[in-house]
Amino acid sequence: MALEQSGPAQVVLTASIARRFYLDGRSKLEIADEFGLSRFKVARLLDAARESGMVRIEIRHQGEIDVDLSARFRDRFGLQHAIVVDTPEDDTASLRDHLGRAAARLLAEILTPEDVLGLAWARAVGAMARELPALPRTPVIQLSGALSFPGDPDTSVDVVRDVAARSGGAANVFYAPLVVPDAATASALRRQPEIARAFSQLPSVTKAVGGVGLWEAGQSTLYDTSSEQDRRALRKQGVCADISGVFLSADGDVVQTRLAERMIAISAEEMRGIPEVIVIPYGTAKEPAVRAALRSGLVGGIVTHTTLARAVLED
Repeated sequence: MALEQSGPAQVVLTASIARRFYLDGRSKLEIADEFGLSRFKVARLLDAARESGMVRIEIRHQGEIDVDLSARFRDRFGLQHAIVVDTPEDDTASLRDHLGRAAARLLAEILTPEDVLGLAWARAVGAMARELPALPRTPVIQLSGALSFPGDPDTSVDVVRDVAARSGGAANVFYAPLVVPDAATASALRRQPEIARAFSQLPSVTKAVGGVGLWEAGQSTLYDTSSEQDRRALRKQGVCADISGVFLSADGDVVQTRLAERMIAISAEEMRGIPEVIVIPYGTAKEPAVRAALRSGLVGGIVTHTTLARAVLED
């Protein structure tokens, strides 16, 4: 097994198993039981860890993924996947591109023809879409309406179509804004055929990708495009974070808001029904939002960077 050619999830899995065996003194049988693998698979992964040079004095991997921090993060929060990229935070656009590239590699590794992929609009999701290789033939479903923001080249429709083009699967899109003036308009829009058709398929979504915003200026596109009245109202309700339009308190509880009633987007209940929701947060300032997202139980996977991961782990 050539570990240097493996995908990021395989690399992190190998590092986790190597930690158990070489540092924690666990037996191959115990490790196999924990990860739901055969003893022979565990043995092969340990061989690959040695042959690749990952296992020496410390567990490491030649590449931009911090495998030790990724494994610690995954184990600490019980995630299906955690990919921590060792990249500087000095330039937001460059950081977003690095994480988009890592998320693209992860999605290409874990997506199967049996999956149905859901995509919510976020700048990092757009960055991921631009880096994707060919994918298994998978339907792609739009999870939220469009949010227009100066300087953003991609809309939610563009992102879904770009990803579907990579997979050759159907692109289930609709044309609607993310936020409308009132709840009655939102309700009427949700009944329109193309929107109703997209949302009727949400129970079939098996993997989804979205972003995490901190409810502060410059840390959430939804915050930045909301009225001051909405911003104050949500702060008063204790909103700390949003995951693709689902609002959370600092403790990870879902906060029901008037703004959510005016949105064309996936609900908290619908998101909770998805087996794995992967988020791509960036910027150390978002540490409280990432904590809230992890506490919510909505998140099953994360792609982030070292400084933010360390800040979240230092609890």
